[in-house]
Amino acid sequence: MTELARPVDRDDWNQHWRDYATAAERNPAQRYRRVIIGKLLERFGCTGRARILDVGSGQGDLARDLHRLFPEAEIAGIELSSAGVDMASRKVPSARFFQCDLLQKDQSAGPIRAWAQYAVCSEVLEHVDDPGLLLARASEYLAPGATLVVTVPGGPKSEFDRYIGHRLHYSPASLRELLESQGLEVELATTAGFPFFNLYRLAVILRGKQLIADVDGRSTRLQGNLGSAVIALFELLFAFNLLGSSLGWQTLAVAKLNRRISATQT
Repeated sequence: MTELARPVDRDDWNQHWRDYATAAERNPAQRYRRVIIGKLLERFGCTGRARILDVGSGQGDLARDLHRLFPEAEIAGIELSSAGVDMASRKVPSARFFQCDLLQKDQSAGPIRAWAQYAVCSEVLEHVDDPGLLLARASEYLAPGATLVVTVPGGPKSEFDRYIGHRLHYSPASLRELLESQGLEVELATTAGFPFFNLYRLAVILRGKQLIADVDGRSTRLQGNLGSAVIALFELLFAFNLLGSSLGWQTLAVAKLNRRISATQT
């Protein structure tokens, strides 16, 4: 049985990014999501000098890729952890990153209130007890008519998912219901990832608690040349995943903010 290195606070995101920044950056699933997000933004009209907000910007990998895809866009990020803000600011010096807790009442949207024309909330909602409240607070940063791209995990949870605090995995129907409950007009709710993203996730699930040791760097099994080869293989295979198949284990949606959401509604 795998022994965990230490007990963790699943909501301590400063510690999370200090521990897992490198693993997250190399993770082919994270890279795959960022490609999908870029394609969806383009599909729904994001071009040129758009104002793009990353809700839960983490260590800045998505913001960096968005800057490369939309080099003339203004990019901002809001993030719970100071460690994430520091890392992201170094990766994308031209972007603005703000530390805030969207679940706390005393947070102000400040200089980017009603600012974003496009927003992304990627792999965030599964980590909170009240995702509706987070969406309501995040909407304060969005301009009227803004487009929001959301990704959340689907399919079964792995031991590592539980370890880092996943409360819930979503289907397109449950994600649509959540977004519509907050007054967002859903234009797309679907899945991606069949078949090879699913295969990757299945390998993660079967790895069980040992994956925690792998990611913590206490196991050599997925390190070095073997780890690099596995990552390269899945990145190649992910190019053949289907977007829109009902069998995919990556859930996503695109919605419009056509009226202001009040946090008192949640």
